[in-house]
Amino acid sequence: MKISRIIGLVLVWQLLGGCVSTTTGAPIPEANNAEAAELNFQLGARYYNSGNYQLARDRLELAVDLNPRLGIAYSSLGLTYEKLGNLRLARESYEKAVRVSPDNIDVQNNYAVFLCGQREFDAAARHFSKAANHPENDDAEISLTNAGLCMLEKPDDKEAEKYFRDALDAKVNYGPALLQLCLMKYRQQDYLGARAFLQRYMASNVSTAGVLYLAAEIEGKLDNDQGQEQFIDQLLRDYPESAEARKALAGN
Repeated sequence: MKISRIIGLVLVWQLLGGCVSTTTGAPIPEANNAEAAELNFQLGARYYNSGNYQLARDRLELAVDLNPRLGIAYSSLGLTYEKLGNLRLARESYEKAVRVSPDNIDVQNNYAVFLCGQREFDAAARHFSKAANHPENDDAEISLTNAGLCMLEKPDDKEAEKYFRDALDAKVNYGPALLQLCLMKYRQQDYLGARAFLQRYMASNVSTAGVLYLAAEIEGKLDNDQGQEQFIDQLLRDYPESAEARKALAGN
């Protein structure tokens, strides 16, 4: 499992309705420092999204120069430095972000992703947890699931399972946590447990080709030939061109 499997937490660049629409590096008209910093942050986000990381860096550096308390700009600068391959400056930017904006959920999540990518798993889990426990975080299940994924990288299955279960406490039918618990139980050869989590997943989430193939595999492990055949039939009917369908046909 690669760190790229971490889900849903890297900064969502919020290009608000009032964002600057220019695509050049022209100077922004003077305003007070806070307004100018926000405009440069938004423009830096546009450059980042379009892959212009040098221009993004320039705008984000200007944003934090204008407003050294703009933690999300420091965090965004960390992301940009990562893209530019400068992990030292990325770390410095993330650390400044959490120092000036310790209560910002995105700042905590972004730093946690970075730390997990650097294999600093326990530190990453602390920042994921801090984001999850923030009283204004309405998506705590995302941070908790990401903490679980990070613990799988460590690896620490016990801690990973705890985080996934905490995610379900936050949102009872949260698909990514249910699917991760299913996969954990499958790897542990607890096929009844895997079936139970996958049934919960399928009751409230879309059954992709991969999910249907996994369901068929689980039923096969449980010697439920009829159930396995039903899932394979559904896979072939709903996703006939998928890699999973070809794999199922090759196995028959």
